[in-house]
Amino acid sequence: MPRPKPSGRSGGRRRPHSGSGNSRGLRSKSDLTAKKEAGRTGKETSKRSPQFTKEPPERKFTTRGSRRKPNTREEQTPQFSRQAEKKSSFGRFEKKPYTKRERTGEPETEKRGFFNKQRFRRKESNKEFTGKKTPHSDKIRLNKFISNSGVCSRREADNLIAMGLISVNGKVITEMGYKVNPGDVVRYESKVLRAEKPVYILMNKPKGFLTTTSDPQERNTVMHIIGSAVKERVYPVGRLDRNTTGLLLLTNDGDLAEKLSHPSYNVKKIYKVELDKPLTKADFQKVLDGIPLEEGRAMVDDLAVVSPDGKTIGVELHIGWNRVVRRIFEALGYQVVKLDRTVYAGLDKKDLPRGEWRFLKQDEIIRLKHYK
Repeated sequence: MPRPKPSGRSGGRRRPHSGSGNSRGLRSKSDLTAKKEAGRTGKETSKRSPQFTKEPPERKFTTRGSRRKPNTREEQTPQFSRQAEKKSSFGRFEKKPYTKRERTGEPETEKRGFFNKQRFRRKESNKEFTGKKTPHSDKIRLNKFISNSGVCSRREADNLIAMGLISVNGKVITEMGYKVNPGDVVRYESKVLRAEKPVYILMNKPKGFLTTTSDPQERNTVMHIIGSAVKERVYPVGRLDRNTTGLLLLTNDGDLAEKLSHPSYNVKKIYKVELDKPLTKADFQKVLDGIPLEEGRAMVDDLAVVSPDGKTIGVELHIGWNRVVRRIFEALGYQVVKLDRTVYAGLDKKDLPRGEWRFLKQDEIIRLKHYK
């Protein structure tokens, strides 16, 4: 049985509809012709009802995403205009005219460069202000003046003042806290004292020199090594035997000298000892346990054998008794052939040959003053 032909666009021809009584709402041929003519002339010639000829009213969108973007500034909403006024109120979008700053106390021909900025001029002005000293700003305490002269420490200077051994401009001073001017004449037992800048010298002492400032028998002292290279009056801190070599500190700072010499500060010293025979294990333990001497039991902080033959010993201790290292080994029947101090208060003799000396660096001085 043959299939019926499909209707509509997919197949067959469209059946014509008559008149305007179109139940499906399709436009008639006359309406289409009228629309084409209207497009050519620009006039509406449609025969449809008037309600379809009017222009549709403008739609108002209420949702935020469907809002039409304004084309011109006049079409911007009040919200956009308020934001623009707010930004302009901060002055970020306004170009301000350049105004030259007025500078007082400077010539107008001076150019402003990197090193002529305001902060540098402010520092210079502060220096000028703080540089004015009061009449009493140069005064220093009497005990500090005595200590700077290299006689003794401040604490010992207070004892000298209390004993009446210090005079200022011919008048004996016994008042604690007394201050002197730079031009005053200070005497200690008829000797004029002069305040000097602190000097710190590290020496690698050679053998055959005494650790003293002068010798009645006119033997060689450590002061002969320095000679006239240092104008300040310095003196050695602590003592080294005539035949002992190694590090020695010389200074005119009385407070530091007392601090390093006092047993309570436990200044660490390391010695390299060369014996006449090897050290036995029994004697090694005896040294660690402590050797009884006249002043008491001599205790060492550390002990080590540094040579294969057992004759070279490293000793670390903090006690400062006279010839304590030699006496420790002599008490056990040993003879010290060589004795060299390699470390003193954190200072070593690196790059310092035997018989030479040098000034301490600033960081070394700070470490000495804060040594614990």
